[in-house]
Amino acid sequence: MKKHIVFYDAQCPFCFYVKKTFLTFDWLHQIKWVAVQETEGTGKYPYLKGRNTLDEIHMLTKEGEVKQGFETIRKLLLSLPLFAVIGILLSFPGVDRIGSPLYRWFSDHRHQWFGRYDLPRYA
Repeated sequence: MKKHIVFYDAQCPFCFYVKKTFLTFDWLHQIKWVAVQETEGTGKYPYLKGRNTLDEIHMLTKEGEVKQGFETIRKLLLSLPLFAVIGILLSFPGVDRIGSPLYRWFSDHRHQWFGRYDLPRYA
């Protein structure tokens, strides 16, 4: 079974707990989580080349599309039955005009608010 692959910052406490929360609700096992720290220099994920994966969450969808930031969050919500309605609401035309800047603002400030782990946390 093909899965979405989500790339997250394993040194970001907020990102780590978002991953844990989404894992709890991934009842259909549709999402594989990969720490950005594990991808650096491996050449295993060429579609991430040139992308700032530490600044925004990224995803390779089952369909082979690369998403980032707000688009990734929306796709994740659509993939989880319990949160699909929120994902649908975030898919309405024009929502990304507010969602994308809001996501970027939050992402830019997350280390100020939540700190940063010295070493990546995977589990």
